[in-house]
Amino acid sequence: MILRRVVDLRRTVAAWRREGATVGVVPTMGALHEGHLSLVAAARAQCDRVIVTIFVNPAQFNNPEDLAKYPRDEARDIALLDGVAVFLPEVDEVYPPGFSSTVHVKGLSDRLEGAHRPGHFDGMATVVTKLFGMTQADVAFFGEKDWQQLQIVRRMVADLNLPIRIVGCPTSREADGLAMSSRNRRLNASARDAAQTIHRAMTQAATAVRAGDMAAVDRIPETLKAAGFRSVDYAELADAETLAPVQDLSRPARILVAATVDGVRLIDNIAV
Repeated sequence: MILRRVVDLRRTVAAWRREGATVGVVPTMGALHEGHLSLVAAARAQCDRVIVTIFVNPAQFNNPEDLAKYPRDEARDIALLDGVAVFLPEVDEVYPPGFSSTVHVKGLSDRLEGAHRPGHFDGMATVVTKLFGMTQADVAFFGEKDWQQLQIVRRMVADLNLPIRIVGCPTSREADGLAMSSRNRRLNASARDAAQTIHRAMTQAATAVRAGDMAAVDRIPETLKAAGFRSVDYAELADAETLAPVQDLSRPARILVAATVDGVRLIDNIAV
C-alpha cells in the first residue's frame, strides 16, 4: 500500500484502529538497506500494522550538496517493503506554504553531530514530530547507529508527552564491521576498505577503556587518518544518555565517531 497524502494515511490508520490494531512506524529517508529492513522486521514482530515513511528531509541537511547527492531509489525501496504501508509524501505535503515551526531539543542537539551540522537535529526533530502526528503510531523504531538522534527523539517524546513508545534497535553491520548506511553506496573500493577501520578502532579503544586506558579514544583519529580518512570530526567517550563527555565508566557510556573518507562522511558508535 503506497500512500502519499496525510489525509489518506490518517484514513488508513483510523480503519486499523477500528480493528483494534497496534501501529508501528519506521521513519527513513529511503535508499533502504538491511539495517532498515531489520527495523521493519522488529516493527512487524511487535505491531499489528507497520508504516515505513520515506522522506528525504531537506530541513536536516545543512549542506545543499549533501542533499543533492543523497541516494534515491523509490522503485527499489517499494519493492523491498512488501506487506507494509509505505508513506511517500512530497516536500509540500510535509512543509506546506507558510510553514514556520521548529522543534529544538536543547543540550542533546548542541554537541557532536550538532556542533558539526548546525540545524541538522532541529530539522530531524521537527520532521519526526510531524511524522508521529501524521502516522499516529503507537511505537517508532530507530537504529542505534544514529545514537545521538535516538537520544534526542527519546528526550523529545518525554518532554512533549507524545503518546508513542521509542524502540532502539542494534546497528546492522557488514561482515567486516562497517555499519550499514545509505551513504556506503558512495564509497569507492579504496574508501570502502578504509571505512571498516572505524569499527575496528572503536572496538580496540573500548577494550582499552575497560582496562583503564581512558586516553585510548583520543588515539582513534590517528588510526583513522593512517587508514586513509581525510578528517575526523570527533571521536569521543560520552555518557550514553546525556552525551556529556565522561572520564570514567561509572555510568553507561559509548564511543561515538564521525569521520570523512573520499568525501563521504560516516558516523558510528559502540557501547563501552
